[in-house]
Amino acid sequence: MNVLGISAGFHDAGVAGIQDNKIVFASHSERYSKIKHDARLNQQIVDECLSQIGKPDVIAYYERPWLKKTRQLYAGQWDDFLTGWSVRKIVNEVDPKGLLQDVPIKTFPHHKSHAAAGFQTSPYKDATVVVIDAIGEWDTMTIWDARYDSKGNAKYRKLWSQQYPHSIGLLYSAFTKEVGLRPLDEEYILMGMAAYGNSYFRDLYRSILIEDPYTLTFKHNLHLGLPYHNDYGDHQYDIAASAQELTELLIRIVIQRARKLGQSKNLVYMGGVALNCKANSELGNYFDSVWIMPNPGDAGSSLGAAALAYGKRLEWQDAYLGYDIKGPYPIKEIISELMNTKIVGVANGRAEFGPRALGNRSLLADPRGPEIKDQVNAIKRRQKFRPFAPVILEEFVDEYFMMPTNWHTSDYMQITAPCREPGLFPAIVHQDGTSRVQTVPKNSNSGIRQLLEQWYTWTGCPMLLNTSLNIRGEPMVNDRSDADRFEKKYGVKVYS
Repeated sequence: MNVLGISAGFHDAGVAGIQDNKIVFASHSERYSKIKHDARLNQQIVDECLSQIGKPDVIAYYERPWLKKTRQLYAGQWDDFLTGWSVRKIVNEVDPKGLLQDVPIKTFPHHKSHAAAGFQTSPYKDATVVVIDAIGEWDTMTIWDARYDSKGNAKYRKLWSQQYPHSIGLLYSAFTKEVGLRPLDEEYILMGMAAYGNSYFRDLYRSILIEDPYTLTFKHNLHLGLPYHNDYGDHQYDIAASAQELTELLIRIVIQRARKLGQSKNLVYMGGVALNCKANSELGNYFDSVWIMPNPGDAGSSLGAAALAYGKRLEWQDAYLGYDIKGPYPIKEIISELMNTKIVGVANGRAEFGPRALGNRSLLADPRGPEIKDQVNAIKRRQKFRPFAPVILEEFVDEYFMMPTNWHTSDYMQITAPCREPGLFPAIVHQDGTSRVQTVPKNSNSGIRQLLEQWYTWTGCPMLLNTSLNIRGEPMVNDRSDADRFEKKYGVKVYS
């Protein structure tokens, strides 16, 4: 069974192709169009997917368009409501020859697509699934029981939900806008800012914004932004810290409810809010094991829709599912450049599916020097307060980091952990003493694993600084021509 999964129309369009239980291709529209958070499909990404899976038996779409229209009508989003579009129209725009005209289309609920992208790629036979995002059609938070029946079919039962306009994701986006950042884009910067502030305003925000934290109801529709505006001046970091703590409190309430309602002690956590690494670090306090598919937002739901159309467990190996820059991983060249300049780019193999570079589209640096962080920030041309992540050989993680409860590894850079030796690795330690850790397992055949092993042999250091390889204002590098533009613009060597 060949399935073409699609997420498109709002933000962060994505495409996934599966053949039975094999994930053959999955990527982001933005990587091909070079438009960050591109909502539209484009010809290149669809052609790339179809070249690998052939003609699909079914096209799976990640939400129910008619249901979303009812919410847009309720919300007074007249321009969106009156815009005439359909899934067939979205497909037709990238199918000029009409090759997909006779392929049936199936649509699935937005939050169920999130849930399936997590559960059907997880190692679990059963799980309690939590989805928290800004907004789907109507749902903003859901809890599910997920398990496979005797025939291997994935079954989902919704245990609880909260609906628009009550939304943790919209709360965080409203605060993102409040401190002068772009909502639905720069929430991760707000998370980084929080470490520099004090949460003086948390209780004030709670009293002004939250109707009842235990029913997760809000006094205002935060889709419209905050009901007041601060001249925040020097307080933007305190606003960020307060917003982060309030968000963590609300997430904790959802997770506690999931633990009470769900039968399984395995947690699958999805939705855009699952990208909040600091909040994720607490999840192991409530569940024995946690799985977050490395693309938990809307682009990842292209894979979730495909999973629902297939109906059974997918074979998950790693997140390297996108465009392939062929050739052996350039270990020798990277180490030579690190020894000479301490900073180097790599664009090799299949691109990562998800918002985080995991070694195939990465800017790498020696984490030990006090000057490295400023040098990388200068190259990336970004705010100095933003943290960088370490990528480390799995077997050394406990020696250098205090991993959170039930997080023994972090293959996809999804949690923060205090660094045991912050003075030795200033480039990868944030203001609060933590690092957003990426571990590389022993059984990995990835290039980054082989590179780290060689780097350790040469230096005795089992980690590198790892950040995404991208030109400022653009998505991550996808192909070699993108890497060439990066080299030319920033004067940093990128090896393939």
